[in-house]
Amino acid sequence: MSATANGLAALPPAPISIETVLAEQARLTRRRHLAYAAAALCVLAALAFADAFDLARYRDAVLPLWALAKDALPPDFSRAARWGRPLLDTLAMSVAGTALGCLFALPLAPLAAQTSGFARLAYVVRFCLNVLRSVPGVIWGVLFVAAVGFGPLPGVLALATHSTGMLGKLYAEVLEHVDPAPGAALRSHGVSRLGVLRFSVLPQVLPRLLDVSFYRWEHNVRAATVLGLVGAGGLGLEITTAFHLFEYQEASALILVVIALVGCINLIGARVRARLLALDAPASFRKPAMATA
Repeated sequence: MSATANGLAALPPAPISIETVLAEQARLTRRRHLAYAAAALCVLAALAFADAFDLARYRDAVLPLWALAKDALPPDFSRAARWGRPLLDTLAMSVAGTALGCLFALPLAPLAAQTSGFARLAYVVRFCLNVLRSVPGVIWGVLFVAAVGFGPLPGVLALATHSTGMLGKLYAEVLEHVDPAPGAALRSHGVSRLGVLRFSVLPQVLPRLLDVSFYRWEHNVRAATVLGLVGAGGLGLEITTAFHLFEYQEASALILVVIALVGCINLIGARVRARLLALDAPASFRKPAMATA
C-alpha cells in the first residue's frame, strides 16, 4: 500500500546538487561545441571539393571580369522603348505566379503544420510540398513550355508550382509557432472561434505571412527573368539576346531595370506591412491625427 494511501505525505524530491547542474551544463556545452565543429568541417569540406581554395583560379578570373565590366559601362538605354512588353511579361509572371502560389499554399499550410493534429495527413502534405519545391523552377518551366507552348503562361505555371511548395512549407512553420495562450484566454471569456482567429491568431501570423509572401514575389521577379532562357519571354530573353550579340552595355541596362523592379517590390512590401501593423496596433500607440480647423 502506498504512503499516500496510508495518509502519509509524499516525500519531497531529493535536492539536486550544484555539482550535478554544472556537470550537465558542461556536457551540453561540449555537445554544442562538437556540433559547431562538425558543421564547420562540413563547410570546409564542401569548399575544398568545389576548389574554392584554388587561388590560381581567382587570379585568372580578375582580368576577364575587369574586361567585361569595362565593356558593360556605361549602360545603354537607347532601346528602352522596346523593353515595355518584356517588362510587363516579367512583372505579370511574377505577380500571377506569386498570387497562385499563395492561393494554393494557404489551405495546404494548416494541413502540413505539425500542430494540425493529423500526423499522417501532415506527413503526406509535407511530402507533396517537398516534391513541388525540390524540382527547380527552370525545370518546371521546361515542362510547362513543352505542355502549353511559349510565352508568359508557362512561366506563370512554373512560378506558381514552385511557389506553392515553398510557401506551403514556410506558412506551415509560421502556424506552428503560434502562441496558444492568448487564444485560450479569449476562449475562457466566451470569445468565439472567429474572434480568436481575428484577435489572437491573425496578429501573430499576418506580419510574418506578408514578409514571406513579399519575399517570394521578389524572388519570383528574378526567377521570371531566368525563365526567359527556356522560352517564357520577358526581360530574361532580352538579357540573353544582348549577351549573345555582345551588347554588354544594353545587358547592363536591363540588369539595372531588374534591380530597380526588385527594389520597388521591397518598398511596396515595407509600406504594406507597416500599414497593417499600424491598423492592428492599439489606439493609444498610434500617432495622433492632426487637428482640423
